[in-house]
Amino acid sequence: MSDAVSPQLASPHPTSRIGRRQVLGAAALGAAALAGAVAGAGKASATTSVAPASVTERRERAVVVGTGFGGGVTALRLAQAGVSTLVLERGLRWRTGPNATTFCRFATMDNRSAWLTDHAVVGGVDKTWTPYTGVLEAVTGNGMTAMCGAAVGGGSIMYHGMTLQPAKADFATSIPVAADLYDDLNLWAYPTVARMLGISTIPYDILATDPYKSSRLFQDVAPKAGLTPFKVPLPIDWSYVRGELTGQYEATYTTSDIAFGVNNGGKHSIDVTYLAQAESTGLVEVAPLHVVRDLAMDANKRWVLSVDRIDTGGAVQEQIRITADAVFLNAGSPGTTRLLVKSRAKGLVPDLPDAIGTGWGNNGDRIWAWINPTGDAGTRQGGPACVGGRAPDSAIPLTVIHAGSPIQQAGVTALTVVGFGIVDGAGTWAYDADTDDAVLTWPTGADAALQELIAARMQAIAAAGGGMMIDTNAGAPSTWHSLGGVPMGDAVDLTGRVLGHKGLYVLDGARIPGSTGACNPSMTIAALAEHSMRTVVRQDLGRVF
Repeated sequence: MSDAVSPQLASPHPTSRIGRRQVLGAAALGAAALAGAVAGAGKASATTSVAPASVTERRERAVVVGTGFGGGVTALRLAQAGVSTLVLERGLRWRTGPNATTFCRFATMDNRSAWLTDHAVVGGVDKTWTPYTGVLEAVTGNGMTAMCGAAVGGGSIMYHGMTLQPAKADFATSIPVAADLYDDLNLWAYPTVARMLGISTIPYDILATDPYKSSRLFQDVAPKAGLTPFKVPLPIDWSYVRGELTGQYEATYTTSDIAFGVNNGGKHSIDVTYLAQAESTGLVEVAPLHVVRDLAMDANKRWVLSVDRIDTGGAVQEQIRITADAVFLNAGSPGTTRLLVKSRAKGLVPDLPDAIGTGWGNNGDRIWAWINPTGDAGTRQGGPACVGGRAPDSAIPLTVIHAGSPIQQAGVTALTVVGFGIVDGAGTWAYDADTDDAVLTWPTGADAALQELIAARMQAIAAAGGGMMIDTNAGAPSTWHSLGGVPMGDAVDLTGRVLGHKGLYVLDGARIPGSTGACNPSMTIAALAEHSMRTVVRQDLGRVF
């Protein structure tokens, strides 16, 4: 066993009858179920096909690229302002409902889990298959792998749903250039997001049931490790969880089998909230399986998008050139950044800011496996990630969350525990002409100070609650929470306008440099998008587009 993944023992006899292979196997499975462990190298790409003989031309007033937290907000607010809007999404629309089989389950993982690769993108799973437009892409960089959603609804489809608002001081530390926006965000933007997503914490009667023993165990142990426990706000209709508890629905929430999406429904993801409202206006067209390859500016200073409409195997069915007055990039931090880095390097858009491709960070993500705690964690672990702990005395703000694992290995109890906190945006993206793509570089040790504090807190949990902690990311760092690449201040203004380029906006996580105040980023991305769109509608509508 290499030093990089050696578990530190927190009690003298944590696994006296359990083999080392079993322990590491359980840790790997637990992390993989959260997609924290990343499978072997591989690059997602569309299957090559003969290009269509002609290119379809489209003229649009406004185009939104991406349907996650930024894209959903943007589409709805444009529609409500009366703007006809085309929304491009590379992934599929996944419809759910009670006892649906829309998403694959972890134990029977198939190609629905991965974006156009022939193998699993999470570690601990040795499977190959025919490439398909599945829900997750692993973007492999130097020193870091970024996990990205690919679906109508973006990352909201497969995230656990942690909807956390950072404290004012932590927001200012993470995003100092936008510190003066916080009071407005707190007054109306964050509450708007909370209302749109219907967030609430786990009800006491559900938390008291057997599937949530691991959550109660974490709550009990957290204070002994110096953490202040709290219940995580989640965009969940808890009646679906109660339906599982009574046997009305097949277990999904109550086994945390939600890494690729929630089959039973009841999750207020972006596709069924913001986007559904946007489409109901009749002014918004959402176009799945549309992959934006390039962004350019024409001689009339209009925006031109080169788009491939693909099938579910990645084969190009139609090439489309879309000319637009305004383009709102919301393809997620890696997607938006890669597109703009390409545009700048290839000279497709003149005079793009030098800061494009900088200020990227991993939100301080680290996934640990808590092996064989002393207390009763139950035989299954309910989700989504409903309990956590804050570290008020930490030199660097950090948060620890328990997320249930859908897979347990015989003889070993494994709980997934996630830490994240404030980091600098030290990562960069550079153009690679051979692949016509941008490549991420995350410097070794860029988040070392934070990870030392997270590690100490994890070991404190094990010392208080028994068992051992294993850092599942030690050998292969990865993140679910990519942020930055087109940072506010240097590349875009506080409203998301790309500096010096009218009608081009970035309203997703790409504009947030590195972290979001020791919180899951989704709520802050959406709140900033709400704030920016209010300004765009007031100041740019009718003038810029």
